[in-house]
Amino acid sequence: MALIELGRFDRMEAHMVRAKLEAAGLHAFVFDGEASIADGSQFLIPARVMVDDEDLAEARAIIDAPA
Repeated sequence: MALIELGRFDRMEAHMVRAKLEAAGLHAFVFDGEASIADGSQFLIPARVMVDDEDLAEARAIIDAPA
């Protein structure tokens, strides 16, 4: 298992993407979601959503599907 970046999102959207993927049975992680909170620049740094490299195509299909 190797993690690969699915995409970069604002913090809230990244956590919603992670939840959507996990609801579909895929493991997903949010990196950098809490970066720079102390200096107030947390909204300037995008959070990365990471998935298993073997799940990348399925994860893209899930987040690209219409709601």
